[in-house]
Amino acid sequence: MSNSVLLSRLRKCLIGVLIPGLWVTGFAAFAQTEDRAEVEELIITASSSIHQRLGDIGSKSLLDEIELRSIGATHVNEALARVPGVWISRGSGQEHLAAIRSAVYTGSGACGEFSYLENGIPIRPAGFCNVNNLFEVNTEQAAAIEVWRGPASAVLGGNALHGAINVVTPVPQSTGISLEGGPYDYYRMQAWGALETRGHALGLSMVTTGSNGYRDDTGYGQQKFHVSHLTKVGGWSVKNNLTATLLNQETGGFVRGFEAYESSSLRDTNPNPEAYRDAWSVRLTSELTRNAWTLKPYLRRSKMEFLQHFLPGQPLEQNAQSSGGLLVGYTLGGDRIDADVGGHIEYMQGSLREFQAGPTLGSAFLVETRPPGLHYDYDVESLMAAGFYNLTYSLNRDTRLVHSLRLEYLGYDYDNNHLVGNTRDDGSLCGFGGCLYTRPASRDDHFTNVATRLGIERDLRDGSLAYATISTGFRPPQVTELYRLRGGQTVADLDSEDLLAFEVGYKTPHWNISAFSERTQNLLLRDAEAFNVSNGKTESVGVEFEGVVNFGAHTLSLNATYARHRYAFDREADGRETIADGNDIDTAPRWLANARWQMRVSAYLNHELELNVVGQHYVNAANTAEYDGHYVVNWRGQWQAGERLEVFARIINLLDERYADRADFAFGSYRYFPAMPRQLYLGVRYDFD
Repeated sequence: MSNSVLLSRLRKCLIGVLIPGLWVTGFAAFAQTEDRAEVEELIITASSSIHQRLGDIGSKSLLDEIELRSIGATHVNEALARVPGVWISRGSGQEHLAAIRSAVYTGSGACGEFSYLENGIPIRPAGFCNVNNLFEVNTEQAAAIEVWRGPASAVLGGNALHGAINVVTPVPQSTGISLEGGPYDYYRMQAWGALETRGHALGLSMVTTGSNGYRDDTGYGQQKFHVSHLTKVGGWSVKNNLTATLLNQETGGFVRGFEAYESSSLRDTNPNPEAYRDAWSVRLTSELTRNAWTLKPYLRRSKMEFLQHFLPGQPLEQNAQSSGGLLVGYTLGGDRIDADVGGHIEYMQGSLREFQAGPTLGSAFLVETRPPGLHYDYDVESLMAAGFYNLTYSLNRDTRLVHSLRLEYLGYDYDNNHLVGNTRDDGSLCGFGGCLYTRPASRDDHFTNVATRLGIERDLRDGSLAYATISTGFRPPQVTELYRLRGGQTVADLDSEDLLAFEVGYKTPHWNISAFSERTQNLLLRDAEAFNVSNGKTESVGVEFEGVVNFGAHTLSLNATYARHRYAFDREADGRETIADGNDIDTAPRWLANARWQMRVSAYLNHELELNVVGQHYVNAANTAEYDGHYVVNWRGQWQAGERLEVFARIINLLDERYADRADFAFGSYRYFPAMPRQLYLGVRYDFD
């Protein structure tokens, strides 16, 4: 049976399962009148996932609702800077690139290195990620953000190669509003509300944000909306979630020149005032639990349009996806063994179109090989199916073995809607060996992967815990890596990336330390011929620490990471890059740190002083260009002015340091995203209940 026939049958099956699961047992449940009991109080934790916290071993960090509110992040990197081993490199507006126990990866498939989830459900379909995915979740009002550091594929599936970020949506218990303002015409309004009636609990959360931007023509507007609905139907506890996001932003390009971020005449300029990104997303999910069963049906839709200002010719990309799936879990318990077994199935329809309106400017080679017109136009259907289990076996009262296994299949059915090959869109040939843009013929591809985890943990007499794990991770090639080819490559014969990791750790009630070693094979990259290949290797070793000390009204917190991320192969890469075995991977700081001093001045007043450190790192693969790193000091304060009224303030970049949110070296020169100077934000929060 071909992929296309199988996908067609699965689509009908999924529709039959998802629609009843999401609507009939959810919102249609308002018609039920026989059960008017008050909805049970829910304790919201970051384990709001199909995967129960069986064998919760390894390096995980949690930012709860109280901490997220006190941070008041205007960009998600301000919150996740508190997690060891994590660096969310800020881009223009709400854009970003991520690193979790890794370098900051770039390129269309770089988002596949990490898994981003909402309530334990991936926010994008397998193989169709977005490198800026975190602006599609409501981190501003989240009940919690959980970060899994290290490979999580055995539990969470493909793309959780280096780690995962799970955002738990809020369930408001009150009604209120928050207003704040800051420099460059920044404003943010948040509102939330709660209602209980006839055995149903409803929660509404929304946030709208806008700014004209520090740099020229870099303003943005962003809205996020979430509805939660809790009830009981036929003995099932039901939680429905509807999330919608919208982003419209004018995007800033790199400023060029060595340490241009320090230049008063360059740092607030924008070489690409024409650049923009418009994106929206909608997700509808349900979580149904009864006894040992958990069912999670979901539907997703997203669409994005952005000008690729970073490419010669500046082609416009338009992409969209519609997808749905079902997670099923069953929990088993015994005297010495606990188990979580289940399955996951997902179907997706996606599309991508790339069009260049005008001629490319530059050298004769660039003009000839990057012609205007339609570059790519294709549709993709995908099917993902997986089975998994997580086991915890108690050897004795203090010692446990943990084992997880996941088998996952991902199939693509790709249809090319344009001319095959690397011609212009009228069929004529380009000089210099052909046009850069290559369109493969319609085809099917499929990938089958297995990930596993084995660990042991022991409770010690002083309340501490020691553990050791060995685990593997995988991430299949993304759609853009397989079908948006260059350099005359007709077929991208790619393998899934694989990662093998060892970790040992020691946890106490006040501090944790872990050491890890990882090796990645089949690293996906673009070689000197502009071909997409999967024969790279990397090696990483590191130590992470997080701890907190309380004394009186004071709290001191420290998160720190030292790690080396290195290439383990030799290769001439695209962009005249030379990769040498043993070189540091570019954009991989060895040091990351976050330190905080919190003080409760009185029962109504507290403040926090924060230091963020990003260490020196190379910005090209040859290790001939580097960025010195930076440190940033922030201050935050809250005053409980009344029983319902809170006044808060933040000063970001208190010392007015000139640094780069992102540094790079390409096309023979340094280029940067300059960070914002000192910023003061003031706001109020009022609870009506």
